[in-house]
Amino acid sequence: MRIVVVLAWFALLSAAAAQEPASTDSGPEQPKPGQPTMTFLQKEMWAPAPGAFPRGLDVLEVYADRPGRHPLVVLTHGTSNVEQEREHVTPWSQLGQAMWFARRGYVAIVVVRKGYGRSGGERDGNHGGCGSRNGSFEEAGEASAEDLKAVIRFAQKLPEVDPDTVVSAGVSTGGFAQAALVADPPKELKAAISFAGGRGGDGHGHNCNVDGVIAAFAGFGKGARKHGTVPMLWIYSENDYWFPLEMAKKFEAAYTKNGGVEQFVLAPPDGDDGHHLYSHPSVWSPTVEEFLKAHNLLPLGDVVLPAPEPAKIPPPAGLPDKGQEAWRRYLLGGPFKAFAINGQGQWGFAQGAFDQDIADSQAIDRCRQAAAGAGSCSVVAKTTGAK
Repeated sequence: MRIVVVLAWFALLSAAAAQEPASTDSGPEQPKPGQPTMTFLQKEMWAPAPGAFPRGLDVLEVYADRPGRHPLVVLTHGTSNVEQEREHVTPWSQLGQAMWFARRGYVAIVVVRKGYGRSGGERDGNHGGCGSRNGSFEEAGEASAEDLKAVIRFAQKLPEVDPDTVVSAGVSTGGFAQAALVADPPKELKAAISFAGGRGGDGHGHNCNVDGVIAAFAGFGKGARKHGTVPMLWIYSENDYWFPLEMAKKFEAAYTKNGGVEQFVLAPPDGDDGHHLYSHPSVWSPTVEEFLKAHNLLPLGDVVLPAPEPAKIPPPAGLPDKGQEAWRRYLLGGPFKAFAINGQGQWGFAQGAFDQDIADSQAIDRCRQAAAGAGSCSVVAKTTGAK
């Protein structure tokens, strides 16, 4: 294990991780004027896991610098249908979600599962499902869950973590992993949250083997009944094109018919594709807070710790109000990131990218899109971090 980045928010010069340029709240929430400051610590490190050679799993820990031990939440990603994006998964892409939980009293750890990004080992999808020559979707989910269990065991030994209270959450294939985790849970797992959970979707309402995914949910339901039911929250959006409502309801029916218990929430349409609802914490915040409160899993009660302050670095000259707001978001996050301008009031920025070249390229591309050919975009600020 090695700690790669340790940053306090009051000294932070890097930004949160949204892989969706259109997202308006994917980074940490903006502080309100006059609020007291709070220090949030970030540590990127390697977590040991069986088969995750040579280094282990790439994880990011985020928590408020407060005395005592605090409950643990483990967060994990989905799976792109583009191979290059699977190779570029970084835990910083969920800094905004990790901050949401940290501000409510949790120690949040974002997990990059085996074979994605910098994490070693064989990907869960190789164990079954679309493109796999053997195995089943259920085995793919179980492989994902084993990574989560390994990180839970690792985190329980950290001095800031209360080892007896664990919540887990994930999106898409990471949401599917939650059902697999609940089917054979560690005894400390108190709840799991699945955002748009599933496998095999193509983003156009189709699935490579929907019957196989349904069978996997049936198996997970049997496991949940056998091992004692852990509360689950399932959230899907009305305009999810990867797992549309009709498909998601089949997942739910198979799960509950075989003994699983969950709370199914259908969220309103979100952006162009509701599958990315997870990227917008302000949208799902009330639903998740209500779920956690119902199960006595809000350690601070109704208190939410104050949002972090951005570093006091002036923005590039000539930015309009929205550009200055974007600059503040840029300042509030983790490597790798870049901010580009065209000198005529247009800008673009990237945050939480896999490496600096990608961050630079994304920032320039987004600036060019905003500028629509006016002026030449160039990177004027960047933070590479320590990798």
